[in-house]
Amino acid sequence: MSNTDVGHSIETIFSAGEILSRLQVLAQEIAAKRPENLLVVPILKGSFVFAADLLRALHAAGIAPEVDFLTLSSYRKSRSSSGQVSILRDLDLDVQQRHVILIDDVLDSGRTLAFAKDLISARGAAKIETCVLLDKRAARAVSIEPDYCAFTCPDVFVVGYGMDVGHRYRELPFVGRLVD
Repeated sequence: MSNTDVGHSIETIFSAGEILSRLQVLAQEIAAKRPENLLVVPILKGSFVFAADLLRALHAAGIAPEVDFLTLSSYRKSRSSSGQVSILRDLDLDVQQRHVILIDDVLDSGRTLAFAKDLISARGAAKIETCVLLDKRAARAVSIEPDYCAFTCPDVFVVGYGMDVGHRYRELPFVGRLVD
């Protein structure tokens, strides 16, 4: 399936229905571990749609976490990582002795997620897990694997479902790739 937007065709990789079905399964996997004192930390901006839908699925599974946000960037307006991770917005809540689940959109080089995990660890979290929408299984710059993953993704630049290129396409209800 493809959609057209302002001169670009967008090929669907994961449909809205596939995503929502998978999130229900992820929420059940998380709930089965009965996390206590849970703090969910979406890494913005790309994970915001995924995080919102996952939080609703967690609620349906009987989990009521606190939520705070961390804004990190290694891409800026580019399609490739700069290799440097910057904190653009820090957490408001204390993570000390908390079970923290970091939510990210895409795990590729691993730098952003590893940076966030190290940051939360240094601040005294009791347990840190990671949950990603997409694992590209690309050559990682750092050694990290997600605790929870919705989909393994081809190694292509993706947009939609919160992910963008130049601040566009976040609103799409599916994950797709631009076809030039």
